[in-house]
Amino acid sequence: MKNYDLFVIGSGMAGMSIAQKAAAKGLKVAITDELPYGGTCALRGCDPKKVLIGPTEAHYHADHLLGKGINQVPEINWEDVMEFKQKFVDEMPPKIEAGYENKGIAMYHENARFLSEDTLQVGQEKIRADKIAIATGAKPRELDFLGAEYAQTSTDFLNMKEMPESLLFIGGGYIAFEFAHIAARCGAEVTIVHRSQAPLKNFEQDIVDHLVKATEELGINLVLETEVCGVEKLEQGYQVKGETNGEFEFFKAEMVINSAGRPPKIFDLDLEKANISYTKKGIEVNEYLQSTTNSRVYAAGDAADSPGLPLTPVGVLEGYTAASNIIKVEQKIVEYPPMPTVVFTLPTMASVGLTEAAAKAGGYNYRVNYKEAENWFNARRLQVPEYAFKTIIDKETETVLGAHLIGPNAEETINLFAMFIKTEIPVTEIKKMIFSYPTLASDISYML
Repeated sequence: MKNYDLFVIGSGMAGMSIAQKAAAKGLKVAITDELPYGGTCALRGCDPKKVLIGPTEAHYHADHLLGKGINQVPEINWEDVMEFKQKFVDEMPPKIEAGYENKGIAMYHENARFLSEDTLQVGQEKIRADKIAIATGAKPRELDFLGAEYAQTSTDFLNMKEMPESLLFIGGGYIAFEFAHIAARCGAEVTIVHRSQAPLKNFEQDIVDHLVKATEELGINLVLETEVCGVEKLEQGYQVKGETNGEFEFFKAEMVINSAGRPPKIFDLDLEKANISYTKKGIEVNEYLQSTTNSRVYAAGDAADSPGLPLTPVGVLEGYTAASNIIKVEQKIVEYPPMPTVVFTLPTMASVGLTEAAAKAGGYNYRVNYKEAENWFNARRLQVPEYAFKTIIDKETETVLGAHLIGPNAEETINLFAMFIKTEIPVTEIKKMIFSYPTLASDISYML
């Protein structure tokens, strides 16, 4: 039986952060992943998705500037886009493995499961470790209706050789909206079927309403308050059965995508054998990211039931914090700064801090600035009809509690709001700042 100071399960950004930091401090470290090293973000999520979005940005702006200096909207070549994307994906695993090798980290390419509190079965080997870190990330939610096996995943979408003529997305979260926008701009007929009254429930709904409008104007069929209850394979494509208040509706599509959420990938680890408590949200951890029931075990990223949002930078933060607590006797409490999150549709929607509902529930004395800004210069010069903001300001301290944007460069502007919240800089001081003009950041003082 092999022995390690630390064994890491999962090679995404959280697991990588833990393994590299611990190895740099002299611990004997090993890591395993049954999939290629790099995790969801680098190989099956954020990065390849953003590469695919690039050509659609050119399409989006050309479409809005048609007749304003642009004579035609470019056609997107899916095969070329995929080839470009794959270059980024293919280079990651060998680069990561080389980094592990340089740091003396032992590498396994097997799934892992617990045999006891400190022992794992990794492929055909039994391994004991003083500390074990779980950073397995998340996976697509398992659907439990007839024909669920016909639904593809976001990974399948990111590896499509050709764009189908029609697609249907099950679920109304950010994955569905982002991929639906990509597919629609590539010429596909797209449907989103969502079981609740409002999609993207964790975002400020006043801003979501603008995205819904833009989504429908793009030609995407957005079907709300409808539960998918079956998928039937046809001679060509699939028929999806939806139920609304006891009545059934049927949709046809060449491809069906399961975008109904991503639970933590922990339920096949035999956690009970290691006395590891968990919930449907992940491993139960304390403020040090340590298992509440097995002090040898730490969890980070999507695998942990922690206050952190399911975002790559948060996984890295938690990974470094967990590593510090594995390495040192002193305990480091995980501290979360404001966590901006973005829906990479076009228009782009971004959010950081409190929503109005959260501010009200928290008992804050606040004021709200909400405005549609499609007549502002930055919207008019790009000819985009979707530009709006909602900011939440603490009346007592005159600091920003939350900011919610939709429109050009929202994914960048939101980072400035994150800094304002973190530093608690008063609104009066923000308004004194000089931003380069004309930029989207120069609009900030008018949003407060």
